[in-house]
Amino acid sequence: MELAILGLGKMGANMARRLARGGHRVVVYNRTTTKALALAEEHPNLHAITEVEALREALQPPRVAWMMLPAGDPTEAMFHRLMDVLTPGDVIVDGGNAFYKDSMRRAQVARSRGFHFVDVGVSGGIWGLEYGYSLMVGGEADVVARLRPALETLAPAPDKGWGHVGPNGAGHFVKMVHNGIEYGMMQALAEGFEILRSKQEFGLDLHQVAEIWRFGSVIRSWLLDLTAQALAENPDLKGIKGWVADSGEGRWTVFEAIDQDVPAPVIALSLFMRFVSRQEDSFAAKLLAAMRHKFGGHPVKREAE
Repeated sequence: MELAILGLGKMGANMARRLARGGHRVVVYNRTTTKALALAEEHPNLHAITEVEALREALQPPRVAWMMLPAGDPTEAMFHRLMDVLTPGDVIVDGGNAFYKDSMRRAQVARSRGFHFVDVGVSGGIWGLEYGYSLMVGGEADVVARLRPALETLAPAPDKGWGHVGPNGAGHFVKMVHNGIEYGMMQALAEGFEILRSKQEFGLDLHQVAEIWRFGSVIRSWLLDLTAQALAENPDLKGIKGWVADSGEGRWTVFEAIDQDVPAPVIALSLFMRFVSRQEDSFAAKLLAAMRHKFGGHPVKREAE
């Protein structure tokens, strides 16, 4: 199939690459046009445009325009811009980390103007190009079916790692909770390794422990794999400031838990620990920052910053 990817950050660019390598024709756009032009040089299935308005001629109707933009104003602005450029019957996909209620609202607006809207929660970070992405899709079944060839290419396997989870908003809701769980898992690993490190009389090699746990243990996971990598490269995490950002989904998950009267102490406390990281330095916070850098390419703050 053919589609456009708008927004060529860490996720968007690699998703475009994976789609192109999978045989799809991909039109790419980025506000910094040099990114799109350079990406288009990598594969014959990649085609750059320098203006959003060029989408009308670059794709055959019914068109698919897939946004990979930061949540909030950038996504909202592009959503309305696309409705001015595209024609009724076209599909607008939001693959960013939008708040699910915003996605529900956008779906209604799109429907009122004759467009289709699909929200896709995407997980996989900078490793998705090689291993595939986990895709949580919300929208009308017949519209999602149109996207199936692209979804199967982006996923780790055609029948694994993706699914139509419900109506509009459901995709971003499931991704929101996914990220809340991620917060808790990362916090538990970080705290555990800080406890190990504090037992100085044993002289524990934290990288060795991580490698032991990676095989056969009940806590083996991709996050533990990335922890082992981070500790192998920098055992004391020297130069990394223990300042950990939160990108919104953890907060939204806690708000939803409160709204639904669901106890979620682990997720809530892991969010609050990220706030703590901005007030005082700790080994646990440094390890959280290192893990985020490993799985998503997120920047780390250095000691001098």
